[in-house]
Amino acid sequence: MSLVNKRAVAAAFGRAAQSYDSHAQLQRQSADLLLAKLGERSPDSVLDAGCGPGSMSRYWRDAGAEVTALDLSLPMLRQAQSQQAAQYYVAADIEALPLAEARFDLAWSNLAVQWCNDLGQALGELHRVVRPGGAVAFTTLAGGSLPELHQAWQAVDKRSHANRFLAEEALADAVSAWRGRCGVERITLAFDDALSAMRSLKGIGATHLHAGRHNQPLTRGQLQRLQLAWPQQQGRCLLTYSLFWGVIERD
Repeated sequence: MSLVNKRAVAAAFGRAAQSYDSHAQLQRQSADLLLAKLGERSPDSVLDAGCGPGSMSRYWRDAGAEVTALDLSLPMLRQAQSQQAAQYYVAADIEALPLAEARFDLAWSNLAVQWCNDLGQALGELHRVVRPGGAVAFTTLAGGSLPELHQAWQAVDKRSHANRFLAEEALADAVSAWRGRCGVERITLAFDDALSAMRSLKGIGATHLHAGRHNQPLTRGQLQRLQLAWPQQQGRCLLTYSLFWGVIERD
């Protein structure tokens, strides 16, 4: 896999900072699932790594934690700060955290590490900044995500129009380096039409391709072919995600 262009990723999410929450249905479902897997905890200090506009930073702050919100995108951090989502804000890369070792009770990262070049490095950094007795809790996307998008684009051209993600086995192997547990859940969202489905990706900044963005706008004919080829259920266009979750305990 080619290296992720972190500057382009930050720019894509920065463009989505204002619209993110209105399109973040997957992120909310993912966060709810990860909370359930994490179990009953009351951390005093939380790192929200890949905080986006800060909805989960705000959740942990309201729960009584001292929260550090961290993101690669400055506009996302500004959006989080405008919501008073955390006590501290850090613009940084998860793969190189500018944070002291053993600082947090919980390192939380919801749908962010798929934008890292090396998952093991990212998890190692999150593990490093957690205190003994604390935990790393994260979600990411696994291979097999967005099959409907891949299928529909085959009716238009043969290029890749969606990111390819690590296989479930590779993700589980990364977690096995520590004392952890993990699993995969399928989440399917339904949209009125193909354009709405693609706008949901754009609205959360997920239009950046690991292999580079294609900037040409869709023609009316292409959009019609996409609509006809898109897998549907009861007249609605589907997007299916393979959501991988992991909880790593810090000994």
